[in-house]
Amino acid sequence: MTTFQPVLLEAVGVAGSHTLASYRSRGGYAPLERMLKEKQPTDVIELVKASGLRGRGGAGFPTGLKWTFLPKDHPGPIYLCINADESEPGTFNNRILMEDDPHQVIEGIILSAYATRATTAYLYLRYEYPQSWDRLQGAIDEAYAAGLLGKNIQGSGFSLDLYLHRGAAAYICGEETGLIESLEGKRAWPRIKPPFPAIEGLFRKPTVVNNIETMACVAQIARRGVDWFRSIGVPSDPNNPRDPGSYGPKLYCLSGHVERPGCYEAPLGITARQLIDGQGGGVWKGRKAKAVIPGGISMGLLTEAELDTPLDFAGPGKVGCLGLGTAAVVVIDETVSIVDFLHNSCR
Repeated sequence: MTTFQPVLLEAVGVAGSHTLASYRSRGGYAPLERMLKEKQPTDVIELVKASGLRGRGGAGFPTGLKWTFLPKDHPGPIYLCINADESEPGTFNNRILMEDDPHQVIEGIILSAYATRATTAYLYLRYEYPQSWDRLQGAIDEAYAAGLLGKNIQGSGFSLDLYLHRGAAAYICGEETGLIESLEGKRAWPRIKPPFPAIEGLFRKPTVVNNIETMACVAQIARRGVDWFRSIGVPSDPNNPRDPGSYGPKLYCLSGHVERPGCYEAPLGITARQLIDGQGGGVWKGRKAKAVIPGGISMGLLTEAELDTPLDFAGPGKVGCLGLGTAAVVVIDETVSIVDFLHNSCR
């Protein structure tokens, strides 16, 4: 069995990893240049569809399928919005990607914009992330200077402008239509659907909203291929036609009562127990877990007896949780009153 090797977080801890020179030295932007030269936008959509990539922001909707909802005959403009409003308690993986490897995110954004025919992209950044702002803006400036953003990227005829937008410090801005309302300068009040953003989104034009980690996955799929991506994770359930599988690596934010809290990259489908005992070093002070939140406060609780549940898009739902959510795994040890925890964290 091949040992899993992190790729989304491969640059973490590398000096200067946020720079264009570092990203280029790791093969960055070569897939983008090849795609712009050799592939049509529909080819990129088919690549992402074939990979089985599902959105990493919480809902887990198939990314390539989401892109196909855009009207094919629309004259434009089409917008791409990147949701970096990371406000779910216990979630911090987007921040690490943006601060340690921003060019990986930007390459995924450019590829996604090319696939969706978007000529303008907005990255909506959580207000409380000043270092992420600095790293991203620096990387965007480098990309413009290198001809990777702006007019006629690498002589391909494709143009894209990418703008950073500081968020409004409100949890509801993480909902895609609330984010769009905020981008338009209004109160982040979610819209009634339909119409969906793919038909009528930002400035009432067709819009795709994707997550930061999803963009990083797009960049890795372009670099490493469909077979690599589908070799990781959990295949679809043949007995459930509505289950498209849970493929690829995933960033899990492990916090609470563990010895080694942090952001860990693992195959989709790792169990809660494996994540806590392996990456997290076990429950702190040798105690037992009373409960584990598998994917953010709103997802429900796993009991200690349910810790062998796979943390993929289907697993938590089979034991009564709402789903994987943002993969913010919060461990609560045996000394904690769940009632007290409820009042402390959910008011």
